[in-house]
Amino acid sequence: MTDKSLREKRLARWYFGGLASAGAACCTHPLDLLKVLLQTHQEGKLSLVQLTVHIVKKQGFLALYNGLSASLLRQLTYSTTRFAIYEVVKQNYSVDTFAGKVAVAAAAGCAGGFVGTPGDMVNVRMQNDIKLPAEKRRNYKHALDGLIRVYKEEGILRLFSGATTASSRAVFMTVGQLSFYDQIKVTLLNSGYFGDNLTTHFLSSLMAGAIATSLTQPLDVLKTRAMNAKPGEFSSLWAIIVHTAKLGPMGFFKGYVPAFVRLAPQTILTFVFLEQLRLNLGYLPLQKQQLIN
Repeated sequence: MTDKSLREKRLARWYFGGLASAGAACCTHPLDLLKVLLQTHQEGKLSLVQLTVHIVKKQGFLALYNGLSASLLRQLTYSTTRFAIYEVVKQNYSVDTFAGKVAVAAAAGCAGGFVGTPGDMVNVRMQNDIKLPAEKRRNYKHALDGLIRVYKEEGILRLFSGATTASSRAVFMTVGQLSFYDQIKVTLLNSGYFGDNLTTHFLSSLMAGAIATSLTQPLDVLKTRAMNAKPGEFSSLWAIIVHTAKLGPMGFFKGYVPAFVRLAPQTILTFVFLEQLRLNLGYLPLQKQQLIN
């Protein structure tokens, strides 16, 4: 067997997904910030370009990276959990069918969404700070400061505000990204026209990103509103749905364009980084068997 064949048979380690997602987040954070601001903008219309120009003029280019530490915290909790569960179960129980991959991805996404909720909440708040008047900003110094302050000022339960919508969204996101990526990649490889290379990884992740965006956008809007709400502003998830519905059906898809513009490169970069980690630093199945024996 050639070195190339051995390289392509390598499997990803459980933590590769979290590292790949964190790396991708460093590149796409400004788009994520703009998406959050558009989703929490209730009145009037504001384009992506207008919002970007407004922020840069008022606060400078680095304002687009506001909340980066929270974004990294979210990826290192949320994405590490969902990728780890998905990869470990898939590898150890030989999950080969698409239905099986969907089921594993859904369970992994639910767990990841819950674990990542505190980081996600601080991320949303830090990003939303830049559009608030100076006297109303929370001014978290960094992600850990945000977690500590929420815990002290609002209680531990507040850290998991929006966990229901975050977990639900994560189910669809993980199904859209992980299971569809795997299935599309297998289909391309089996066609005989593609190899285990950058082109295949790019095409598979691009299509998976489009599917994931369409599945998750309504829940993403509700999750963002729940996390950014003031204590007592909404009595339940239904109240948030009614509030959003006042904008019409498209209110549930606010920020769709920046969401796709952000999620497509996020998904592509995540899987490109993940595949490079797998090909260069992954392990061979034989190595695992030798360790067991």
